[in-house]
Amino acid sequence: MAADDSNGPSTARPQNPGRFWNRRLRRASFILPSTGERSKRSFTLRDASHRLDTDDEHTPLLDDSDDHITRTINDSTPWQRHYGAVKQHTATAWQFTTSKTGLGILKCSLAYLIGSLATFVPAISRLIGDRQDSKHMVATVTVWFHPARSLGSMHEATVLAFVALCYSGVISFSSMAISMGFGNQHLLEVGHAIVLVVFIGGGLGLVAWTKQYFGHPLVNVACSLASLGCITILIKEGAVQAGAFSHERVLQVLLMVVMGVLIVTAVNIVVLPTTARGSLVKDMEKNTDLLAEVLVSITRAFLSGRRSDLEDDYYKSLNDDYQASAGSMSKNLGEAKRELCLLGRERQFDLEAKLVDCLAGLAQDLGGLRSAAFAQFSFMDEAFAEPISNGSTNGTKVPRDTKTAVPNVLNPITEAPEDDVEDNCDTDTPNGPGLTGSTPDRRASIASTVDLDNPTSMDSPSDMFLAFIAQLGPPTKSLVYTIKQILDELPFHEKPDRGMWSKYAGVPHVEVAVNENFRSSLQSAIAMYRQARGDALKKLYASRAIMAAGISPGSDGKGAKLRSVVQAMYPAKSSTGEGQTKAEAVRADIEEVSACCGHFSFSLLDFAEDVLTYLDLLHDLKSEMQSPHRSWRWLIPWKSSDEHQMTHGQPLANKHFYQHGDEHDLPRDIPDHVRSADAFADPAKVTRSWSYRLYRAFHLFRRDDVRFAIKVGIGALLYALPAFLLETRPFFVQWRGEWGLVSYMAVCSMTVGASNTTSIKRLIGTCIGALLSVVAWVISSDHGDANPWLLGFLGWLMALGCFYLIIGRNEGPMGRFILLTYNLGALYSYSLSIRDDDNDDDEGGIDPAIWSIVLHRLVAVIVGCIWAIAITRFIWPISARRKLKHGLCVLWLRMSLVWKRDPLAMFLLGEPRSSYMDIREESTLQLFLSNLEGLRKAAGGEWELRGPFPDKTIGKILERTGRMLDAFHAMNVVISKNLQYTTGEAAVLRYTRPERFALAARISHLFSVLASSMKLEYPLNDVLPSIDHTRDRLLAKISEFRQAGDGRENATEQDYELLYAYVLVTGQLAQDIQFVSGQIEDLYGTLNEDNFKLE
Repeated sequence: MAADDSNGPSTARPQNPGRFWNRRLRRASFILPSTGERSKRSFTLRDASHRLDTDDEHTPLLDDSDDHITRTINDSTPWQRHYGAVKQHTATAWQFTTSKTGLGILKCSLAYLIGSLATFVPAISRLIGDRQDSKHMVATVTVWFHPARSLGSMHEATVLAFVALCYSGVISFSSMAISMGFGNQHLLEVGHAIVLVVFIGGGLGLVAWTKQYFGHPLVNVACSLASLGCITILIKEGAVQAGAFSHERVLQVLLMVVMGVLIVTAVNIVVLPTTARGSLVKDMEKNTDLLAEVLVSITRAFLSGRRSDLEDDYYKSLNDDYQASAGSMSKNLGEAKRELCLLGRERQFDLEAKLVDCLAGLAQDLGGLRSAAFAQFSFMDEAFAEPISNGSTNGTKVPRDTKTAVPNVLNPITEAPEDDVEDNCDTDTPNGPGLTGSTPDRRASIASTVDLDNPTSMDSPSDMFLAFIAQLGPPTKSLVYTIKQILDELPFHEKPDRGMWSKYAGVPHVEVAVNENFRSSLQSAIAMYRQARGDALKKLYASRAIMAAGISPGSDGKGAKLRSVVQAMYPAKSSTGEGQTKAEAVRADIEEVSACCGHFSFSLLDFAEDVLTYLDLLHDLKSEMQSPHRSWRWLIPWKSSDEHQMTHGQPLANKHFYQHGDEHDLPRDIPDHVRSADAFADPAKVTRSWSYRLYRAFHLFRRDDVRFAIKVGIGALLYALPAFLLETRPFFVQWRGEWGLVSYMAVCSMTVGASNTTSIKRLIGTCIGALLSVVAWVISSDHGDANPWLLGFLGWLMALGCFYLIIGRNEGPMGRFILLTYNLGALYSYSLSIRDDDNDDDEGGIDPAIWSIVLHRLVAVIVGCIWAIAITRFIWPISARRKLKHGLCVLWLRMSLVWKRDPLAMFLLGEPRSSYMDIREESTLQLFLSNLEGLRKAAGGEWELRGPFPDKTIGKILERTGRMLDAFHAMNVVISKNLQYTTGEAAVLRYTRPERFALAARISHLFSVLASSMKLEYPLNDVLPSIDHTRDRLLAKISEFRQAGDGRENATEQDYELLYAYVLVTGQLAQDIQFVSGQIEDLYGTLNEDNFKLE
């Protein structure tokens, strides 16, 4: 079946042979979710996937569709070719026009056209006021505040816009009152000084701080509207400078802003409205389907042993689609909240929010499956390609699992239809129909090497993998197949009786697609899998116990055979200590197999049980949608917050993980570094001097966002100063300095790089807008007599292109400034040509001098952008490069602190005294990492003489750091599911305490080394200790506990889940730390003498 274009890439995944490619799993029964019946028909995971089933017998071996199109084109006449090209381009244009983005652009251009009518239509213009030359502000508001958003987002944007409007009014009226009051006392200069410092410097600085603090697009729009209103009244109108109170002009400016907001809101609601509720339903459907596809891909990769299945373009595109879907779902959930709460459906929103959280939990379970799969790949790669360590120098790789002189390659298994098992030996290999004499025959039957029912036939850890997959593979397939069939039906389907308004407005008219048999069917499938999993793990652990016992020197029989395997895996040496080290390594390998297999089975079981929770939530949502309960608790937020706290109970951070009465929990054998870590993080034991306490009291003024607000306020004050001086005000007004201040507020960003990037785009947009405004005016006017219909049509065409940049290309600064400059040129010129009462003799009066008008605005915008760059560069400059490097160091140090005190120590030692050492704070670290990604983008706009910004290398470092935090998250998820330890967990945690503490200390040390290396710009690769040996000792200790540990009789396999996750997480961290250290070496591999001068 061809790939579904709506769900993913159009290309099918190449079927590469895996490590287990010629094995056929035995037939297994599965549960039909719709009926609950047990079936034994043949199936594969490709049958379950909508994307993977691409290689059936109906697919031609040679795809000749391109050849057919080429022959058709070559055989056609030139007229037919031109006609076909025009037809194809027309279809593409129509498809884009009717898409969500295309319709949004049309709505924005319509709102702009209606807003420009305040300039063109005298009847509308007179509603605002008599003065004509500023009516283009209505169209300008529609540019900043566009309608291409959902109803929920529009609701939030409208509220924020009116908050900005109220802020502008307060600043305007207060400044005029202060100026008039001091003017009446003949102290007008003092009043001007107060207005400059408090209302311009402080008011606009507060706007800049709000914009930076929230960092939300809608807040940015509201801040732009607030700046526009304040600057227009305080700088341009002149009432403040004259010491007069002119409420008419203030109300006129505020009325223009209100009119623009109302136009945008009306267009958003009336013209092709979109609802966040409808988008959320689509996102939940897509997210559910993608989770099922990822589950199939990971399961296939684990069962087949193909690493490429999780690293190829297909899986990457699948993962990218999921990430985009998850981000969109989170965004639409926040917007749908406003829609549902406004309608009184708060309970429905609560259930949908729980569904989104449940989907996120399913994704976390898939992360555990993926970690187990990669752990298997890494282990098998080491098992089949271990460097020769007995003196060879040719770098040849030999298999690590060796029973004889000839390597015994792990017998492969692949998934295939069970009905052709008997044809296995007649099937050609992927490399050809036969095998050469030098190639091991990997098509031998399982029984020829390993007897799955006899653990003593397993001679190596790799055979344990083989036995586990052969035993548990069919039940795994069955459970995954059942889950996939259930998820394909969830969560919604359309109702047939959809109303006209629902179709037009995109209101979801759906019902929950929960079959009554889904839950019971999945419970039966889980029960089948749990039983099969128990049997498989028993055999796995039995073989592990035999192998662990067999490697001891006193063993014979099977032990002698296993010792020969060890000698082949680890070349023999004479030292007894070295022999013990080899035995410890084998035990570590055996336990790592158990960790991989056990964690995969645990994670799959967790995924299935979380699907049951998903079904329960959908059932509750179905009942709520059928009988809705309306409430408006959000109108009384103090009461709703109390109810929320009572409902959800205490947060996770307040829960205790240990019982103080347990004598075994006393920290009598805790290493000194863990004791010092607790003391180091205890603020109660630290005494500070009065000077340091004073220093901490002024910490607010050392924050970057506060410094940014202060310097923006200082820059605005200095820029606006000429408008308050009698000598310079005429020049300031003539060259439209107020628009330079508007540009300054729009360009100012936290870092130098962000300001550079934004200013360049705005400068380009200003130049393009100025040129287009001249062209439009020349076309539509005749000696100052302009045709408003032609000018309005040209403006609408201009708006289409600009909103395509803003919405379709995400080039907001450039698109907005093109339209802003066009308004200041063409629309302002039309205002002057109709009626000039502003004494604009320098700009032509009723016969506007378009070149002078455009020149004044162009110069004002350019000067404002240059002033913004100067302020951000020379007053408390914040370099994105340095901030990014410092942020990475701080992030790694925070990660080091988490491991300075073993994350699992909280079960026996209690919670850490500082949140800095709590792994449950990983969500804060994830948020900080996203901020670093923004700094990386800004750093590309900073130019330094020492060279360009290494964006590619830093991108790889941030990506791997994100993977490390994903590992932290996986560990956190496992901890959150085990808030109270069992007796068996306590026993194994106590027994492995020294090894865990040593491993945690090693990881903490490596994170500190990474931070130091980045800070010093010096690679420290040569002195990096290895995590692998410490990790192997922990694995060997777990194996030792199973044989002779105190309390081992109380430990069940479920009690090892914590340590299995711990082992896999530390293994992933080891690989990621090694990769990051290599990238740092690439960055700073050449010695920088300036960093080592003794000055």
